[in-house]
Amino acid sequence: LEIRGRVQGVGYRASMAAQARRLGLCGWVRNRLDGSVEAVVAGPAEAVQRLVAWSNMGPPAAVVDRVQASATEGRFEGFEQRPTA
Repeated sequence: LEIRGRVQGVGYRASMAAQARRLGLCGWVRNRLDGSVEAVVAGPAEAVQRLVAWSNMGPPAAVVDRVQASATEGRFEGFEQRPTA
């Protein structure tokens, strides 16, 4: 996922990680140097769709302009916050 808008400095990564864990998803989330947030999510399709829907709103202080989803492959355990890249 690539999330754009006012999504840094508003608790977006921590909120997404908590939501992903509640949904039983694996993957990671990180801030990008261009001001966006990037996430890789793996798990049951319904749970992934619920997180994608959540990502369009984010936490209360966020203002999401756009979420772009694309497919990728990988194996993940747990859901983590990664450093900015």
